[in-house]
Amino acid sequence: MTTPCIICVAITGSLPRKADNPAVPVTVSEQVESTQAAFEAGATICHAHVRNDDETPSSDPDKFAALKEGLEKHCPGMIIQMSTGGRSGAGQTRGGMLPLRPDMASLSVGSNNFPTRVYENPPDLVDWLASEMLAHDVKPEIEAFDLSHILRAKAMYDAGQIKDLPYVQFVMGVKNAMPADREVFDFYIKTVKRLFGEDAPWCAAGIGAQQAVLNDWAISSGGHARTGLEDNIRLDRDTLAPSNAALVARTVAICEKYERPVATWQQARQMLGLRGV
Repeated sequence: MTTPCIICVAITGSLPRKADNPAVPVTVSEQVESTQAAFEAGATICHAHVRNDDETPSSDPDKFAALKEGLEKHCPGMIIQMSTGGRSGAGQTRGGMLPLRPDMASLSVGSNNFPTRVYENPPDLVDWLASEMLAHDVKPEIEAFDLSHILRAKAMYDAGQIKDLPYVQFVMGVKNAMPADREVFDFYIKTVKRLFGEDAPWCAAGIGAQQAVLNDWAISSGGHARTGLEDNIRLDRDTLAPSNAALVARTVAICEKYERPVATWQQARQMLGLRGV
C-alpha cells in the first residue's frame, strides 16, 4: 500500500491531567515542546486544545493565538487543527478561535452521549461553526461519533456549507457512544467512499485502549490515523506513555508493519487540499 498515511497527534484535549500522566502538556510552552517532538517523530497534524493554569479547558482565543504562533515557529509546515469541541466552552465561544485562520478545525455535526453527559451539537450551532470556517478559509475535520454524522456531513457538503471534500474522522471507543466494532468501522469506510468517492481521505481515532486498535485498522485499510495523549495516556495496560512522540512512534511502527509510508507535511497538505504546499 503506497498511499502515505497522515498522522494526527491530539496533544492535550480537555480531560487528561498531569495527575493522570505527568507527560500531558498543559501550558502553551509545554504544548509547543511536546508537539515539536511529535512532529519530528512523524505527525503532520496537531489537533489542539488550550487549558487554563488550573488545567481546566478553555476556549480563550488569546491562548490559541499564542499556541499557533509557537507551533508555526517550531513546527514549520505542520497542519494546525484547532478544536471547537464542547468541553472547552458553550455556544459560539467554541468557535472564537476561528478568525485566527488555522489550517483546520474540528466540526462535530451532531450530538451523542459521552460517559456522563450529552455532547450537544445543535443544528444552529453546527451551521454557525461551518459558516465561520467558510468565512475564514478553515477546513473542517468532521468528527463522526455516529453514522448519522457522516450522512449529515454529506448534506452540508451538498448544500455548500462545507466547501471542499470533507475529511471525515471516525471516533470509536467513547463510553456510551460508538464502540470499536470492526463491522461498523468497515461500513463507515464504505459509506464515505459511496458518498464522497473512492479516493476520499478519511481518518480514525480510538479512545483509551482502542487507540492502537483503531490505528491498526485505519492504517491497514488505507485511511489516516490519530494518536496522542488526549485520547489515551498509556502505551499499554501497565505503562504510561512518556510523551506524545512515543505514541506517534508507535503509530509509525504500524505504518511500517503494513508497508505504508508516513506522509510528510507537504504530502499531507496536498492530500487534504490545504494552502501552504
